Amino acid sequence: MELRIGWLYGHEMNIYGDRGNVMALARRAEWRGIPATVETIGIGATLDASQLDVYFWGGGQDREQIAVSKDLQGDKGRDLKAAIEDGVPILAVCGGYQFLGHQYHPFEGDDLPGIGVMDVTSEAGHDRYIGNVVVDAGELGTLVGFENHSGKTWLGDGVQPLGRIRVGKGNNGQDGTEGARYLNAIGCYLHGALLPKNPHLADWLIARALERKYGYAQLPPLDDGMERQAHDGVLARAVALRG
Repeated sequence: MELRIGWLYGHEMNIYGDRGNVMALARRAEWRGIPATVETIGIGATLDASQLDVYFWGGGQDREQIAVSKDLQGDKGRDLKAAIEDGVPILAVCGGYQFLGHQYHPFEGDDLPGIGVMDVTSEAGHDRYIGNVVVDAGELGTLVGFENHSGKTWLGDGVQPLGRIRVGKGNNGQDGTEGARYLNAIGCYLHGALLPKNPHLADWLIARALERKYGYAQLPPLDDGMERQAHDGVLARAVALRG
């Protein structure tokens, strides 16, 4: 077995510790004897979706997102959308999450179109949401992370949220949801980085990638004592601050 990780716009969209998600995917595969390689796919680079097993897409600033939105138009965006529709797993955070949807509407300038694989739309908001987040994510368990965004995302009818907010503001600060799920795609606002503090989610992404590629995935357990300590520490602080 091998795992090939596509890091979408790793130079242009990489803030608030997002790189740690790529590192977590690679290390947790390698610790199980599964060689992992990372391919960074930037602006102007060709996307060969047939050569990649799982994607990560982080957040960025407005200037970088304008350039990325332009780069997604044409074959690149269509190929990425087709890969996700075919079951390739992806974790997209903040700006990457917004670009999985139809568009992002900034305060000024034209709308920035995404790839439209999720029925979600996003817009610039007046309030900035900053702080630790706790999400009850169903079979994916409890997720912890850190949000730092002013964008608001709205889910279309029938779109499944990643989970319900226990602590934090989530998608828009109003409807109690955080993130969205579609097939093996997950979009969310959880920075920090998300996967090192939520090893169960990292393993879910790895397992989905290997199942799709090889027809099965058997992941031996790892000693996640440090990761669980980080997870439980964020959870305890977030709940305590909420009061």
